[in-house]
Amino acid sequence: MFTDKESFKQAYLSKVIEGDGTTVDEATKWDKFVALVALLKEKMSHHRSTNKKSMSQGKQVYYFSMEFLIGKLLHNYLVNFKLEEFIREGLLELNINLDDLLEQEVDPGLGNGGLGRLAACFLDSMAFLGIEGHGNGIRYKYGLFEQKIMGGNQVEVADNWLKNGYPWEMRKPDKAVVIKFKGTVRTELNEGKISFLHENYEAVLAVPYDVPIMSYDNPLYINNLRLWSAETTCGELDLACFNRGEYKQSISNKSEVESISYILYPDDSSPAGRELRLKQEYFFVAAGLGSIVRSYKKRNGSGSLHNFSRRVSVHINDTHPVLCIPELMRILIDEEEMGWDEAWNITVNTISFTNHTIMPEAMEKWSIDLVKSLLPRILQIIEEIDRRFKEDLIARFMNEDEVIQNTRIFKDGYVWMAHLAIIGSSSVNGVAQLHTKILKNEVFKDYYRVFGYKFNNKTNGVNHRRFLLAANPKLSHLITEAIGPYWKEEAGELKKLLVYKDDHSFLEQLAYVKYENKCRFAEMVKHKQGLLIDPQSIFDVQVKRIHAYKRQLLNVLKIMHLYNKAMNDPESLTGSHTFIFGGKAAPSYHYAKIVIKLIHALSQKIEHDPRVNQKLKVVFIENFNVSQGELIYPAADISEQISSASKEASGTGNMKFMMNGALTLGTLDGANVEIKEAVGEDNIFIFGLTAEKVLDYTRNGGYKSWDEYHANSDIRMCVDQLNCGFFDNLGEEFRVLFDSLMIYNDEFFILKDFHSYLEMHDKLQTLYRNKKEWNRISLVNIAKSGRFSSDRTIREYADWIWKIRYRTVNNGINDSL
Repeated sequence: MFTDKESFKQAYLSKVIEGDGTTVDEATKWDKFVALVALLKEKMSHHRSTNKKSMSQGKQVYYFSMEFLIGKLLHNYLVNFKLEEFIREGLLELNINLDDLLEQEVDPGLGNGGLGRLAACFLDSMAFLGIEGHGNGIRYKYGLFEQKIMGGNQVEVADNWLKNGYPWEMRKPDKAVVIKFKGTVRTELNEGKISFLHENYEAVLAVPYDVPIMSYDNPLYINNLRLWSAETTCGELDLACFNRGEYKQSISNKSEVESISYILYPDDSSPAGRELRLKQEYFFVAAGLGSIVRSYKKRNGSGSLHNFSRRVSVHINDTHPVLCIPELMRILIDEEEMGWDEAWNITVNTISFTNHTIMPEAMEKWSIDLVKSLLPRILQIIEEIDRRFKEDLIARFMNEDEVIQNTRIFKDGYVWMAHLAIIGSSSVNGVAQLHTKILKNEVFKDYYRVFGYKFNNKTNGVNHRRFLLAANPKLSHLITEAIGPYWKEEAGELKKLLVYKDDHSFLEQLAYVKYENKCRFAEMVKHKQGLLIDPQSIFDVQVKRIHAYKRQLLNVLKIMHLYNKAMNDPESLTGSHTFIFGGKAAPSYHYAKIVIKLIHALSQKIEHDPRVNQKLKVVFIENFNVSQGELIYPAADISEQISSASKEASGTGNMKFMMNGALTLGTLDGANVEIKEAVGEDNIFIFGLTAEKVLDYTRNGGYKSWDEYHANSDIRMCVDQLNCGFFDNLGEEFRVLFDSLMIYNDEFFILKDFHSYLEMHDKLQTLYRNKKEWNRISLVNIAKSGRFSSDRTIREYADWIWKIRYRTVNNGINDSL
């Protein structure tokens, strides 16, 4: 393998020729990119084969998630291998620009937002810490969707990210698993033992594709993200069907099966959509567990699974993979012939569960009839889990009917997946201190009475090597010059930057880095969207999934208010402001799509008004993804984290902005609470109702949006502008937003928090003119961000949930177990 620039050049030239038989001069940029990826994969494989891990027979962690938003890998892995500098130089000597090759890579369509990016960060940190932790998900052919903006409207088109193939993956057809849907279950009694036989089922082949997950600066540790693709068991063509003259059917069977792994979150507003969603969830759960059991038997040289929970941890990321619980029970009982009690003990001790939401509509539930039709044996097992659990509850809470009813798995004709998850796992964790408190005291309070010992908090984290070291090289260089390189391995070392918080020269360097990052981002916007933005202006950024509780509408109303003020008093706007939005709305979520339309309408109104267009600008980043995030986070001045208090589980964007020096403007929600604890109340800008007050209003009423509307003319003007001719002929378009505030009583307290929000935003505008103080606060945020590294989070999972050893940063092994 190559070890220096010259050996790299020779290896690379050989790899280009090996790829398509052409010389490097004849090869396309895509060919050159693929050759570089192949060379790095070969290097990873070499390290795997020559450096067997001392922990290779240790406990395995399998992280099941519907999403893995891994982003582009090439640059990240060049940073991890510490190869970027000499590979860039070597390629340049071959007349190849590394940046051109980096541009060839696409963002894999494997996720949507925070849930998927968290999963990706966790895989990175597990590899860094030497934990054999592997991802298990679905290889979506078309991802969620690619967002196009046409006439201010979101238009969804298929994200055909696999059209040229994906050079990082490796297909493993020999490890395929057969998944069984529908059919009937027959029982047999043999020698006093009941057997369950699944017959007349529809078989689907789950074929795995493995993507390497590489550790930073330690190629000894390379894990896998295993993604499953649905295929027919009869190959490309159902030949028997074709030979019967059923030509269309012979092809449609293939399409129906493959649709399981086509789209992330297919529309579930129809019966067919709901069936497809449930198929997806069982598909990757059954495939993953089948693969794990096979691997376990091979690794441990035994056909017995009696010690399974001591050697395997299965972690389910939110409720999508909850079918792991009945599926593992099915394997242990039906295939391994275990008794119920032993199988249940193994299952509970193997599986752990992270909850990510308190929003009622996000609490998954499936029609009993649908589960019975699609997964007949799985429903039988869930019914038995529910029956036994109810018996135990009655014995403990015989006089407390409410507790018994509130903790049933089956309610109102549905299977409640979060309830099954809590009953069938050893650990239930929230993802921020406030979120976990709400789970215990509000959402799952009856379960907390029953299973108090299971509930715990593990505040989310992000991979600081991805979102600071790799995404912000200029800031990373400045930090390393100041405190040395150890922070790259141990994010807590960033606190050493605090000695520079009053150093005028260092703060000026910090400000210049921010300006260069803003210029870089402005150039990207100009190139991709043809928009000109001023890097001297305040970059006020809100990029996240578009949803009512995330309150992009509150942000828009603030900008409308600033516009209205400027119309009355042109001097009220000091400095220049660029408001940046980004995020996708679910295809069937009308409200969210109208918010996107509103953002574009306001952008156009401001852009065409010469009275304000030099001081105000609104920009919507089309098709926001990980790669764009890596440009936006380093460029942001203000990080908008303005969800209704108690609604956001944690947030991870708040952490990425913080470690890149943006100042947080937010509510006391999710991890904002802990960011405030870390930086101090003078270094974060908090507004609005507390979670306790929001919950009190929700339980007891008392808030009337009409009161806020009538009490304040500023609010009234902005709200009325949603429903009149302010946006030319678009008044009726925004009626749904007006109604959400006035007719449906402002469920997310936008009007209640409006003035507090404006006051804190005004404070930030004033502070921005005091460059030294702004830069000091920015530095404090960077210095205190180490607490929010995913390395810290994974250590906590390893110590308290998975009970697994990990590598410390000095290459030792923790002895806490």
